[in-house]
Amino acid sequence: MKKVNRAQCANCTCSPGLLSRTNRRSSLLNRRISLKRTPSGSIPSSPSRKGSVFNLDVASLCLPEIKEVNTSQRLSSLRNAMQEHDTSLGVYIVPSEDQHQSEYTSSVDQRRSFISGFQGSAGVAIVTRDVMCMNDVPEGLAALSTDGRYFNQATNELDFNWLLLKQGAKDEPTWEEWAVIQAIQLSLDSGSEIFIGVDPKLITSTAAEKIEKIITEKLSISKYSKAEVKLMAIEENLVDKIWPQFEELPQRPRNPVRVLSQEYHGKDAQDKIDATIKELKAKNTNGLVVTALDEIAWLLNLRGSDIEFNPVFYSYLILTIDDGVTLFTDSERILEKTAEYLKGNKISVKPYDAFWKDLAQLSSSFKLSNTQSKLLIPETVSWQVSRTLKCSTEQSRSPVEDLKSIKNATELAGAKSAHLKDGRALVRTFAWLEDQLVNHSELIDEIEADDKLTSFRQQEANFEGLSFTTISATGANGAVIHYKPVKGECSVINPDKIYLNDSGSQFLEGTTDTTRTIHFGTPKPEEIQSYTLVLKGNIALGSLKFPENTTGALIDSIARQHLWSYSLDYGHGTSHGIGSFLNVHEGPIGIGPRPNAAKSFLKPGHLLSNEPGYYEDGEYGIRIENVMFVKESGTSYNGKNFLEFETVTRVPFCRKLIDLKLLTEQEKKWINEYHQTVWNDLSSSFVANSLEYKWLKRETAPL
Repeated sequence: MKKVNRAQCANCTCSPGLLSRTNRRSSLLNRRISLKRTPSGSIPSSPSRKGSVFNLDVASLCLPEIKEVNTSQRLSSLRNAMQEHDTSLGVYIVPSEDQHQSEYTSSVDQRRSFISGFQGSAGVAIVTRDVMCMNDVPEGLAALSTDGRYFNQATNELDFNWLLLKQGAKDEPTWEEWAVIQAIQLSLDSGSEIFIGVDPKLITSTAAEKIEKIITEKLSISKYSKAEVKLMAIEENLVDKIWPQFEELPQRPRNPVRVLSQEYHGKDAQDKIDATIKELKAKNTNGLVVTALDEIAWLLNLRGSDIEFNPVFYSYLILTIDDGVTLFTDSERILEKTAEYLKGNKISVKPYDAFWKDLAQLSSSFKLSNTQSKLLIPETVSWQVSRTLKCSTEQSRSPVEDLKSIKNATELAGAKSAHLKDGRALVRTFAWLEDQLVNHSELIDEIEADDKLTSFRQQEANFEGLSFTTISATGANGAVIHYKPVKGECSVINPDKIYLNDSGSQFLEGTTDTTRTIHFGTPKPEEIQSYTLVLKGNIALGSLKFPENTTGALIDSIARQHLWSYSLDYGHGTSHGIGSFLNVHEGPIGIGPRPNAAKSFLKPGHLLSNEPGYYEDGEYGIRIENVMFVKESGTSYNGKNFLEFETVTRVPFCRKLIDLKLLTEQEKKWINEYHQTVWNDLSSSFVANSLEYKWLKRETAPL
């Protein structure tokens, strides 16, 4: 599609973010797309899509009716609220997370999306206020910082008020550095002290310490020495304060909490609590504060539905060796069966909001204790938790997070079962989609494909919902790593372009996450080459043997090596941990270049993804994602055991995108064996000679 130059637009204030939200094509734009089904452009009575092209009238992009409301008024209101709170408040930070540091949040906690318009799951908004400005409309800057997964999406979603800080890009400041520099400049310009404000419940104590360290470092530079800058905790959230001026403030969900059956978790809550206490004693600590929602759900074998795609519930938990476990959650959500279960496990229940008072009391009792009582607080707790505690503490990774990440036999069997179900649904979807697009020349958009996939998943037993928003992307949309199609405003799937589907389910048995990239027509040579290089990386990692005490950072290049040989790469991690009927993204493990991937050894029982990719902006996206777990290989060297991966995903690769000349004999053997396993496990699910049976047989045939 031709890019629009601003000189072509009568409205010089337009920006990509106002033209397209979440990289959507509006329904109006879709109506202006002309599918030319023959070279001449005529539409035959029996239409064929072969050789179709998309023509777009560039001038139509700037029509006023396509635009959405910009963020100018919201930013003005926020700056007014900053001034009302403190005349020296010059910078305000709006994180993505809720007070439990959740990656995905419910609507009431989506403050960053509200103020910026950016809908991605990761990012930080920073808003500045010119403290010297005397105008009726306050002035300042606004920046959104996010990582490489969301650069394209943010460019499309942010309006002209916002600057995009590309996290990790060369010579780009971190959001903390940018915020501090802005505050310093405001201080130098005004000659007064400037505060950087943030809701202390929404950032970690580690993040607050980092900001304070950067402030100290910058102020030590001679040209900044006259500035006065401090970090301020603002307990009244200023975005919440202005939100009702524009739309109704969402209510916090209070959905029922239910007990997960033994057949799905494999380990009683009391056993998990005992294992946690054992870890506390090993660290010479007497208690633990748990704020991460998935950790609480796993520890107590409870599940909820407060956050879309994540079977968790709003809660806090305090565990002490002497007093046991106290769960803080709203009583109306605890039904009779759950209440009996909690009582039977000697778990006390108090109101959600009582946590802060009890935390302060616990801090006082530990401080006054004659013994060397010490409280363990995870690195992920909020700054507000750290500010509340006045007793002796030790900060480290939560022992619950480590225990949770190693799946037991029941959880691993559940992961296999869940991926068999998901595999059936994906095979049915791809077979149906190919038939509709190629054989019947139907116009199927990205959401229709997603809806069909969801309908097949719903037919599987114990389906509880999706594990994240499906990425159903045709052509250039696939190059947006976390693309989000919107009903009525998404693209029609073009069978002559690459189609990428990244999706997952929540089953009682486990959580799935699968990405397949397919082509329904005749792919271009460069598309085949790129796909094959990504596939080679996926195979290299999936078939790797490695010694114990190996981190994910150490083996990340295994998946990138074949792309690197062509001077290609991808801007996201290679792997993330996956929960067991819990969050689809789970710490502490991962494979990638980020520091967190270097902090944890891969151990038997770890369940994680394998998802190298390649993205050609404006053209296509390729990602191949399997889920696998770590297990003993049965081999050792020099006293060290070697580990390996076992893949549980059951969906074939796209044959027509594979260049056999680029594959080694060992890689062909691996693919053939994998496809034979897929065929063996899934073929009996389908009626012989049915559409999906034939599709599966063709796609899993030996290379």
